[in-house]
Amino acid sequence: MAEIKLQGNPIHTNGDLPAVGSQAPDFSLVDKDLNDVGLKDFAGKKKVLSVVGALDTSTCANSTKKLEELLKGRDDVVVLVISADLPPTQARFCAAEKIEQVKMLSMMRSRSFAKDYGILLTDGPLAGITARSIIVLDENNKVLHTELVQEFSEEPDHDAAFAALD
Repeated sequence: MAEIKLQGNPIHTNGDLPAVGSQAPDFSLVDKDLNDVGLKDFAGKKKVLSVVGALDTSTCANSTKKLEELLKGRDDVVVLVISADLPPTQARFCAAEKIEQVKMLSMMRSRSFAKDYGILLTDGPLAGITARSIIVLDENNKVLHTELVQEFSEEPDHDAAFAALD
């Protein structure tokens, strides 16, 4: 279990992020077309998993827009933004913010991803959604980099995540 802060107050996750060097757990999340997708659907690509609470917050929105910019010109990488938002909400966000390359995935059918990655919030007012985090995987799903954001209202270090890809 990890402790992070929400406006300075401690809240906890159900576990810890996967260790650097370990194999990432597979997952089943929902894409914009309501299909179940997992790591196999992004085979051969390096992956940046950006886990956010909800896209309608400024921190999550800004983080996603930064990732869209960092992704430009990178055909070897897929950025997956994972949230509890429903796919139609994610689609409206992408249309409004002109997000075209980042792929949105929803936990609408299950919280297994959050549990398996150790980032399900277990207490506090946001219990049941994810702690903000970023996980970088190589093309074989080996964990290259992780960051659990220590204050929920802050963004992860996007530059460090992309540096781990090279």
